[in-house]
Amino acid sequence: MTRISRVAVALLLTAGLAAPAAAQSVTQADVQRLNDNVYLADRDITQLRTRDAARATQLQTELDDLRDEVVYLKVKLRKERSLARTEYSDVQSRIENVRSRAQGNSSSAYAFPGRDSSTSSGAAPSSSGSTSSSTRTTNLPRGTVEVPAGTEMDVRLSNALNSGTAQVEDRFEGTTLVDLSLDGRTAVPAGSLVRGVVTAVEPGTRTNRTSKMTVSFDQITVNGRAYPLRGTVTQAIEGEGIKGEAGRAGVGAGVGAIIGGILGGFKGALAGILIGGGGTIAATEGKEVELPQGSVLRLRIDSPLQIQTGGR
Repeated sequence: MTRISRVAVALLLTAGLAAPAAAQSVTQADVQRLNDNVYLADRDITQLRTRDAARATQLQTELDDLRDEVVYLKVKLRKERSLARTEYSDVQSRIENVRSRAQGNSSSAYAFPGRDSSTSSGAAPSSSGSTSSSTRTTNLPRGTVEVPAGTEMDVRLSNALNSGTAQVEDRFEGTTLVDLSLDGRTAVPAGSLVRGVVTAVEPGTRTNRTSKMTVSFDQITVNGRAYPLRGTVTQAIEGEGIKGEAGRAGVGAGVGAIIGGILGGFKGALAGILIGGGGTIAATEGKEVELPQGSVLRLRIDSPLQIQTGGR
């Protein structure tokens, strides 16, 4: 083999090895394609509405969540300059699944990672206070627990948020109010730090009296170790009158028990605030969205979260 041939072969091998790595990188163009697919899915749902209004409404709710997840990915890529291909592919598959169901090609819902077929309907885990092994990935590493998608936690804001002053990509923090336990083990202790980001904001104006703000949670720190998180706001609760923050609750119990045990009969939801699809927070009284320091945001975990507890 001549020297030129050897060089040519080496270049081809190098290109072949580099190609998979390049294929793994996610670009802004990829995220834009997700936006385009959301638009197409919205069109499919509009067409479905004339045939099956109830199903169209259900799919529209799912698509609204996915639209906000695309915004989240766009912000994350711009902020961190990298995005895992698996994270991108997950959202892409879910959008395609919505389109398929809107077109009548499949009646089955998307099976979220970490769930078996028995839980692929997208329903949240049971609120019985414990999580069965069928809803979590099996063969987890020793000392690791998995918090299923759909689990809710209450997080108290450490700083105030206001749609009139907030900017996209602004960071904020909060702390969990109660222990989150799975199968008798504490997965997330009370007081764990949760980090979030503002992904969209529409301040109130003279012509637009409905201000909006969308926030997402992207990281939780448990026992000094940070874990990536995908979380959406489902409810905003007035923080005044909180008591007994060291209380304990199992998975799902936060939906009712936390309100009853911690707020102690307080009115609960923040006045003038409405939570829409994908965690969009809107003001209903022609004012800015105002979340004072100490407000409680109910956080829904959108992807399974694996946490090391150190136990056996």
